[in-house]
Amino acid sequence: MRFPVYLHKTEDNSWSGFVPDVEGCFFAGKSVDDALRDAFNAIDVHVESLADAGKAIPKAADIETHIYDEACQGGYWAFVEIDLSRYEGKAVKLNITLPQNLLSKIDSYVESHREYGSRSGFLAELARKELANA
Repeated sequence: MRFPVYLHKTEDNSWSGFVPDVEGCFFAGKSVDDALRDAFNAIDVHVESLADAGKAIPKAADIETHIYDEACQGGYWAFVEIDLSRYEGKAVKLNITLPQNLLSKIDSYVESHREYGSRSGFLAELARKELANA
């Protein structure tokens, strides 16, 4: 998930900012790159603690959602990519039944779309997308 982050230059020429979609998530750094690395770490720790507590992980909105917020004026926007699958817990093996032709089509699709890694990766990604729309 791509989280928009808002940055501004501080009086001492360092950078700080916050993640509008993750309440209480702030970051800072001596350079923009340092600040963005810290933003990644801040989001990672925040989301991990929410997941460990069984709380909902915030969804990232578009920058347009926040562009007129008072706290988001005069600075810069960037994105930080976070792989939310890391916070879903350990993998559990299960047995499911699918029609043979459907399974063949899934396997063929995964073979030509290696970004899914496996049949399980493909099915998990589809489930994530559907659940995100719920």
